[in-house]
Amino acid sequence: MPLNPIRARAKDRGVSTSALGRPEFLSLNSPPRNHSRAWRRSGASRSQQNQASENTHAEPPDEDCMLLNPSFRGIAVSSLLAVDICLSKRLSVCVQAESPWSSVRSGVTLLALTGHGVTWVCGTLVCLSQSHTPAGQELLINLLIALVLDLLTVAGVQKLVRRKGPWASGPGLLHTHSFPAGPASRAALVSRFLLSHLDLAVPLRVLLVLWAGLLGLSRVLLGQNHLSDVSCGFALGFLHSGLMETVWVPSSACQTLLSIGSFSWGSAR
Repeated sequence: MPLNPIRARAKDRGVSTSALGRPEFLSLNSPPRNHSRAWRRSGASRSQQNQASENTHAEPPDEDCMLLNPSFRGIAVSSLLAVDICLSKRLSVCVQAESPWSSVRSGVTLLALTGHGVTWVCGTLVCLSQSHTPAGQELLINLLIALVLDLLTVAGVQKLVRRKGPWASGPGLLHTHSFPAGPASRAALVSRFLLSHLDLAVPLRVLLVLWAGLLGLSRVLLGQNHLSDVSCGFALGFLHSGLMETVWVPSSACQTLLSIGSFSWGSAR
């Protein structure tokens, strides 16, 4: 007997729905998850690309802006350094034997040697060994301490700054760098020290000041220092002299130091 077509269709639908309800066909009914995850990943990657492009098109940092727009202070310092280098090279007329003032080069070199630390330290030690008065020994010991302080300070600042001279010639005797000028500092120190503690005649005072000034000029003529190096050397020498006035070693302490030194020297012999 033929079945009712309506019942046959309902039976077919029931069979199909029951078949889709089985576990092996559940994945067909659920929405695709991979597409949603891929969309999320693509959206995240797009946002990261947008952020990276925004960072690349961002404004430059403040340091670059400062380099492109230097301050007035930086321009002034650079201009002064340029003028200092130009004048120092123009005044270096005794650098080589073919220089314009080559005839006085030997005299200028001899004048520059009078400001070296070894010259003054050795001379002070010789005078101290020949001195027999407490006042003279006190003066020479304090001068020796000031010279050692000046040598150490100048050497330390030169190692920190590492500025070269105006010309590419080799460094001077016992001077590896240009700033500050060691002979100029020593000349200012010695001249002020002697003028403060010795009762010299007026001509000797004038000669002492003239020697200090010519010594600083000789360093520029030989191309060993800039004008700014000599100026700062003079200022440093005056500073050391004033510092020694503050920490002056009295005569009793000097005699104690001499006794200790003579005792150690005698035991060593």
